Amino acid sequence: MPSYEEWKRTVHFYYLVKFTLNVYSMLFSFLGLCVLCVGVYAEVERQRYRTLEGVFLAPAVVLILLGLVMFTVSLVGMVGSLRDNKTLLHMVRRGALARRERQAFARQSAFNTRGSSMCGADCFLCVLCVLLALQALALIVALLFERTTSELFQRNIREGIKHYYDDLDFKNILDYVQQKFSCCGGDEYKDWEVNQYHFCNGSGPLACGVPYTCCIHQVGEVVNTLCGYKTLTKQREDLTDVIHVRGCIHAVNLWMGDNIGATIGICCAVGLPQLLGILLSCVFWNLLVEMSESADMVDFRALKRAGFDYSDLDLAGAGWCMCLPREGGYLPLARADTRPADSAPEPNAPPLDWEQVQAEHSLMQFEEVGQDSAWMPGIDEVDSRD
Repeated sequence: MPSYEEWKRTVHFYYLVKFTLNVYSMLFSFLGLCVLCVGVYAEVERQRYRTLEGVFLAPAVVLILLGLVMFTVSLVGMVGSLRDNKTLLHMVRRGALARRERQAFARQSAFNTRGSSMCGADCFLCVLCVLLALQALALIVALLFERTTSELFQRNIREGIKHYYDDLDFKNILDYVQQKFSCCGGDEYKDWEVNQYHFCNGSGPLACGVPYTCCIHQVGEVVNTLCGYKTLTKQREDLTDVIHVRGCIHAVNLWMGDNIGATIGICCAVGLPQLLGILLSCVFWNLLVEMSESADMVDFRALKRAGFDYSDLDLAGAGWCMCLPREGGYLPLARADTRPADSAPEPNAPPLDWEQVQAEHSLMQFEEVGQDSAWMPGIDEVDSRD
């Protein structure tokens, strides 16, 4: 049975990693597209009746952002694992460069026969690492600055409570949380005073009360929608058998502390798929690096030091992105005749074979550069084709 190092050098291992990464990216791109479509549909429906000003309080916006990130990142990984386009890396890492610099960078990639095959994986890997690092950083900051984080959530929940009856999405989510975690409001039950229908100076039946989802219900008991009537004027001690006085922020924190296993499971469900993508990308990246080091025949630094410019290269087959690999690399074109106009060719001289002359000229230049440059191994193999 071959060892791992031997199997890693086989074409079967290459295709296994390549298409595993592609299937992984395809599944998450499809999932991200579904989340994005659901978010767009929910936002369109919400806009028909919305009066809520805080856009980030809307669950539809959260779904749109989540789906957009998932779909974009997964699409980059899927295309990168299939086509390995260097433009993907260029757009993500150097998107702020000028157009001329972008074209020059893309042309530079055309000198390498397999260098572009690494960049799709590199782009996907970098984006996944950045996203995972941002999530870990957000979690650490939330734990270190728990009071500030709690105040931030409290302000946003109070803003949502202010428009509780105007936004059906937020209303349904808050009702579910209040019933599921036996809580009321954000920080405490008196947060409901900010709502115009529950304000104590109001005249409606809901004035100075809380929604029925804050009430304590017995199993099998008929729900009384006015069970929270006039509860905001009473003290906490008088309401322990009527409504839940603990705020939902504190209730959720207590639940996460009491159910540490479920909390760790949620974190793993969020982080492990991303770690899997990073692992696959790393393996694919290392594999492509080894393939690139063993298969490249043309070095951009060698061409530059030999005195060749972009205009001297035969870029046929580089594609619209100027980055597609080609067997043997992109060799210099034949230069135009630079003899003086008044000089006449020798009589009976055979026509010059410009391809042969250019090949000999290129090879001599590379050999001269190779003698002066100790950092270019195997330079004598650059242009050995007929």
